[in-house]
Amino acid sequence: MVEPVFSDPDGTREQILAATYRVLCDQGYANLTISAIGEEFEKSPSLVYQHYDSKDDLVLECLEFLLDHFEGKLKHDGIDDPSDQLEEVLDWWFTPAVDDKRMAFVSAMFELRIQAIHDPAFQEHFTRSDRLFGESIATGIRAGIDAGDFPECDPDAVAETIQSTIIGAGLRRSSTDSDEWLGQVHDELEKYLQIRVCAERDGDFEE
Repeated sequence: MVEPVFSDPDGTREQILAATYRVLCDQGYANLTISAIGEEFEKSPSLVYQHYDSKDDLVLECLEFLLDHFEGKLKHDGIDDPSDQLEEVLDWWFTPAVDDKRMAFVSAMFELRIQAIHDPAFQEHFTRSDRLFGESIATGIRAGIDAGDFPECDPDAVAETIQSTIIGAGLRRSSTDSDEWLGQVHDELEKYLQIRVCAERDGDFEE
C-alpha cells in the first residue's frame, strides 16, 4: 500500500524522507535518531541537520508525505468496483501471511499512533489520516448504493465500524505474538458487511 512511494525518491527532501521511512520501519520510533537517518541517507548526513531540527519534525513530514500520496492515489484511481474496494481493504489488513516490510510498516504506524496520546502534532496527523481513510471507505459504499449494487445504509457509520475494527486489529497484531484470532475477526467483519452493504450481491464476502 505504501512500499512503492519511496522506490525512486526525487530530490534531497524525498531522499531524506525515504531514509526516515526505512529507519523507522527497521528500528522503530523509540530507536529513531537524526544520526541514524543521516547514516541511511545517500548523501551527506549534514544535510539532514540543515533541514530538520528534531526527529519528530522528520517523522511528521514523512507521515504527511505518505498521506498526501495516498490521497492523490485515491483521486487518480477512482472507484471501479465498490465491493472489490472493500475486499481489497480487508485483505490488506487481515491477510495472515504478510511480508516483513508490510508488518514493519504497520508496527511503526501504531507505535507513532501511541505518541498521539500526548503529542498534539501527532494527534492532528492521525485525526486527518483517519478522516481521509474513513471517507475513502464511505465514498466507495456510496458509489455502490448509487449504482444499485448495495442496499441503502449509513455509509459513514459503516465506514467508522470498518475503520475502528481495523485499527484495533492492527494494534493487537503489532503488539502481540499471536494472530490465530485474525481469521475469526475477518470472518465476522465480512458477515457484518454481507448484511449491511452487500445483501443485494450474492456471493460477495461469503466463505
